Amino acid sequence: MSANIVYAIIVTSLATFLSRFLGALTSEGIKETSKVFKWFNCLAYATLAALIARTIIFPAGVLADASYYSRSIVVFLSLFVFFISKKNFVYPTIFSAICMALINNYI
Repeated sequence: MSANIVYAIIVTSLATFLSRFLGALTSEGIKETSKVFKWFNCLAYATLAALIARTIIFPAGVLADASYYSRSIVVFLSLFVFFISKKNFVYPTIFSAICMALINNYI
């Protein structure tokens, strides 16, 4: 892996989990239904959604060789798996990697 990919993973992980960590530290004084807690949660999800959208629309590296059509199919199928697995992140992540490999190699 190139250093840029490792840096991107580190930065996005920090951006995603920093707000969750701060929320956990201050959870004694903040109710889960408060606006501040919801804001931190929305910020984490928005950052993650922006990263995923950028990866799908403007891919880099090997993913750039895959067609936009195949990337879109994998996203929609993974969303379907996400919802039928009761919003579990593990199954669609594994499914998307396998599905992308199969579509790019055999179709």
